[in-house]
Amino acid sequence: MVRLVVSVFLSILAAAAVSTTTATRRRTSYPSFPERPSHYHSLFVSAALSDNSTAARHLHALTRVPHVAGTPANAETAAYVLSALASYSVQSRLTTYEVLLTYPISRSLSLTRPPPEYPHETAFSLRQEIYEVDHSSDVADQVLPTFHGYAKSGVAAGPAVYANYGRVEDFEALKAMGVTVNGSMVVAKYGRIFRGDIVRNAYEAGAAGAVIFTDRKDYGGCAGNESQWFPRDKWMPPSGVQVGSLYNGKGDPTTPGWPSTGGCERLSEAEIEEGGNVPLIPSLPISWADGETIMRTLGGDVAASDWQGCQDGPRYRVGPGPGVLNLSYFGEQKIVAIENVIGVIEGAVEPDRYVLLGNHRDAWTFGAVDPNSGTAALLEIAERLEKLRKRGWKPRRTIIFCSWDAEEYGLIGSTEWVEDNREMLASRAVAYLNVDVAVSGAGFHAASTPQLDRLWIEAAQQVVDPDNSSQSIYDSWVGAGSYPSIDRLGGGGSDFAAFVQHVGIPSTNFYFGGAYPVYHTMYDDYFWMEKFGDPMFQRHVAAASIWGLMALRLADEEFLPFDYLDYASELEKTAQELQEKVPGKKVDFDPLFKSIEELRKAAEKVNMEKKAMAGSRGWLKVRGLNDRLMMAERAFTDRDGLPGRPWYKHLIYAPSKHDNYGSKSFPGVSDAIEDAKTSNKTESWKTVQHEVWRVTRVIRQASLVLDGQLT
Repeated sequence: MVRLVVSVFLSILAAAAVSTTTATRRRTSYPSFPERPSHYHSLFVSAALSDNSTAARHLHALTRVPHVAGTPANAETAAYVLSALASYSVQSRLTTYEVLLTYPISRSLSLTRPPPEYPHETAFSLRQEIYEVDHSSDVADQVLPTFHGYAKSGVAAGPAVYANYGRVEDFEALKAMGVTVNGSMVVAKYGRIFRGDIVRNAYEAGAAGAVIFTDRKDYGGCAGNESQWFPRDKWMPPSGVQVGSLYNGKGDPTTPGWPSTGGCERLSEAEIEEGGNVPLIPSLPISWADGETIMRTLGGDVAASDWQGCQDGPRYRVGPGPGVLNLSYFGEQKIVAIENVIGVIEGAVEPDRYVLLGNHRDAWTFGAVDPNSGTAALLEIAERLEKLRKRGWKPRRTIIFCSWDAEEYGLIGSTEWVEDNREMLASRAVAYLNVDVAVSGAGFHAASTPQLDRLWIEAAQQVVDPDNSSQSIYDSWVGAGSYPSIDRLGGGGSDFAAFVQHVGIPSTNFYFGGAYPVYHTMYDDYFWMEKFGDPMFQRHVAAASIWGLMALRLADEEFLPFDYLDYASELEKTAQELQEKVPGKKVDFDPLFKSIEELRKAAEKVNMEKKAMAGSRGWLKVRGLNDRLMMAERAFTDRDGLPGRPWYKHLIYAPSKHDNYGSKSFPGVSDAIEDAKTSNKTESWKTVQHEVWRVTRVIRQASLVLDGQLT
């Protein structure tokens, strides 16, 4: 019997040897790849392939009419992107999801001011003024009435209370001043934090409703006359209203954590409200002109100097009242189809390794800056890659173009697609390169997970600064410093969230410009871009150059251009900052620092392996090393997610609990520290220690993945 078992075992070994030999023979005929991909990369960013008119043409076509998610107009933009990609020989398709979106039915806002000075009621029109000089004026009547996405339907009334930017600390300041928020109508300014958090903070403070205005100091430039406002200048005109979503979750509210495919399980409206991600009090966005009218009726203490508006405007007081606000909002919720456009250029050597470029397409109005400056750049990249392919280039790995829908409502298109393809992406995605706004003005800004920092720097050194042709983007980015500032991807304000924070995929984001005055208003149109944002469209060209170059290097280089030494350095710096926030020795951070040191050693080892293997023809070893570099980011995720927020799996980067836009490193630890400082109980400090241990464990797992050896 023993001899029989041995005989069978030897037969299996022999068969395995034959199989291995056959596999080896197959490897010798593995698809060839150009020896000098850098030649094509240099050509990609050259003047020979770029053309300012390409982005301008695409942007003009995409912004002809307002195109809110779920509308026929936005379906037309999907068809346009699909057609454009097909014209560049990119295999493309539409991926459709059925999701819950909201639209306004009716809204009103009035202000009752006490006699004798103000014996009458003021009813606000809530309309944005149309300017005939603007090219979009002939279709401006197609813009939806101003509203908040997913706003609570209902009526609310009460004395107005001014809450600055509506942050937690602003409401704490009001409490310290003895100002009663309970039963009031909160008046807050846009900026600093996510609008959904403003309304939530107002609700938690006891407010009956909320109005949010675009303060002239932040959006109108404190201009004293109309010559300094749109359409004569870039600043927000008096009637401009910033709209946007209040949804604090990610993806379709009816399918949290799973894709909204046909016939799927869905939550009810009551279950959605119980989840805590939609507002529970009515709200409206208003203009700075209407905001100043309300602020003139407030009494009470004078607000602090950093709460004040423009010097020539009203003196801001905190209230409550005596002005009383009466608000009414009613909207409709309906399941509608949204369409992502997915385009694929298949890799010649590793078709099952994906480099993804993404930008959303839907807009609250015309969306010239947000988001279609990014869409125009994405399509220009596709055109340039077609020109490269005609010259013989082919990518080593697969490049995927992603045009997302319904981002404005809550990153819905990208989230549904990631949830739909979670396992495939987890095993195959090399990196995701996101752009939301590509261009709103001058100045380059980049963000990434830290292993991609050096790639950013190297790419920026190869692309000419669009505002100074005598230097590179890197030169202007660094300025007088020695190292550029690279942000992290902890915020929840764009489509990288599902890739980084849910799955753990190395990712980037960038833009030219910054905050711009007409954000999410009807004045964000082609006219504004052509006159103020990028008159020559050279910034669009530069955006396409650096975005596409990043994608090319990730797709073409034999070894993935990742460096986890930068990750270890970033984690060490952040851990030290967290430790300084903890009083005394209530928490032991030593395990965390030890795990970071392990990560550093693993990063040094994998970098040495990469150098030793350079020029090697052992493609299987190269792929194995690349897989370790690719999968290490996944190891920073935890299946249980953050406390109370299980969708957020990444324990290193996620939004702040009180500001969806705010980027947090070690979010679980950071939130636990804030909670412990508030309660100062022994158990709360034990929770901080537990979160430190959780982060310690995922960093150790990342080290093991990089090392490539079992314990």
